[in-house]
Amino acid sequence: MTIGSAGRILAVTTALCVLSSTVAQGAELRIDNVTIVSPEQSAPRRNATVHIKHERIVSITDGKAAKAASTTTVIDGAGLYLSPGLIDSHVHLTGVPGMFPEHVQAHPQIAATAEKQIPRSFLYFGFTGLLDLLSTPEEMRHWQKHELRPDTYFCGSTPVQDGYPMTWTPKPQRYEHQPYMIIQRGDEAAAPSGFDPAKHTPTAVVARIKADGASCVKTFFEPGFGLQKNLLPTPRPDTLQELISAAHAAGLPVFMHANSLVAQEAAVNAGVDVIAHGLWHADDGADPNPVLDRIVKANIGWQPTIQVLYGELDVFDPGYLADSRLSRVLPKSLIDWYRTTEGQAYRDHIAAAQFSGEKDPEAALNKARAFYASYLARNRNATGYLAARNARFLFGTDTPSSPTYANPPGLNGWIEMQRQVEAGLTPAQIFKAATLSNAAALGLEREVGSVQAGRIANLLLLRKNPAETVDAYDEIVTVILRGRVIDRAELAANR
Repeated sequence: MTIGSAGRILAVTTALCVLSSTVAQGAELRIDNVTIVSPEQSAPRRNATVHIKHERIVSITDGKAAKAASTTTVIDGAGLYLSPGLIDSHVHLTGVPGMFPEHVQAHPQIAATAEKQIPRSFLYFGFTGLLDLLSTPEEMRHWQKHELRPDTYFCGSTPVQDGYPMTWTPKPQRYEHQPYMIIQRGDEAAAPSGFDPAKHTPTAVVARIKADGASCVKTFFEPGFGLQKNLLPTPRPDTLQELISAAHAAGLPVFMHANSLVAQEAAVNAGVDVIAHGLWHADDGADPNPVLDRIVKANIGWQPTIQVLYGELDVFDPGYLADSRLSRVLPKSLIDWYRTTEGQAYRDHIAAAQFSGEKDPEAALNKARAFYASYLARNRNATGYLAARNARFLFGTDTPSSPTYANPPGLNGWIEMQRQVEAGLTPAQIFKAATLSNAAALGLEREVGSVQAGRIANLLLLRKNPAETVDAYDEIVTVILRGRVIDRAELAANR
């Protein structure tokens, strides 16, 4: 079976267009006449033939391919680019963006429709791999019930007792879903009822995380912001030292939530592998460059996460929900619900906390823009500084960063790329960060992140070169997920 190039791909047989189909187990897929763009290559590889079988790339050859067997599905890739699928190394997959638990209970059909669409929306913008930085095996099993979804990994989250992010939940409920909570040395007497401090040392927690099949460990250095500013406990140096040593001994990288200058300095001092945020907060007049220079020198992975604060700012924009791009990644029923009083709950929460409950939409938007301006500028400047020094960027979005509807799955990643270009990264830097660098950070570089023989066939066929323009990610023709051919149009919401 042969699929024509560029303009003819959408007219392929039904067997390849519908999502219920796949390349049968043991059957072969071949992509002819394609230009390969892969992050380990210095230049595109043109007129290549890629052979895929049993979900993996088995060979790549140059020039005209031999006649295919009748059981081989052939895609004519003339005029197209073949790249590895993207990886977002900072997502949160529990729940529905913008919906609190009580909203899910009140509107189960809207929530169920949204949950079904979320994995498709990530795929729609080319994300074939996701890393949930705040999850558990139970939550991963729920996510994996989706028949069509990106490959997903998770990080064991290790907040210190009563530290961020568990402080948003009242006691004692905050302890109910914290299997990896750390009770720091000397704090054993204050342990919650039913918790054995010996099972919540950094070493014991890492052992549990490893046994549960996590791909990494996440810690938090967050002294607090807003009403909790400088009130929250953070891991002490001895806690971090034990946690990182245990994680590395188990073969697990350590990610740290650190969005302030003091937190990023603590991350460098501790020797974490990845700083899981850009730089938003610093004392007035503080020079961030010495810390940023140390990040470059230590080759610590850095996630700009520029879109996070836009996820809070944009809920004040009266025109945001009219953006036609949202209809490609969010069900209409969910977008309509966002327009209701219930759907504006998070906006009202921020307005009450930061803007004295400002009711006038234009005034609230102006106050929000003024409030976030310095944080956005600091992060943009830090990102540009690191980009100019070729720091080790990892692509992560923190989707969704909060109970906001303005970090929509998939689309948020593409907008993050545009923000990063504005901040000074090149499309080639972003391409590498979202593919090979993310794969290597998780020890998966021999599985995903490049177009090479032996790698899992998580691939994208695009009309533009993604190493030259981030616009390419909205010019995806076909998503190939473990050898399964998926027409991008079939992944859209409201199709």
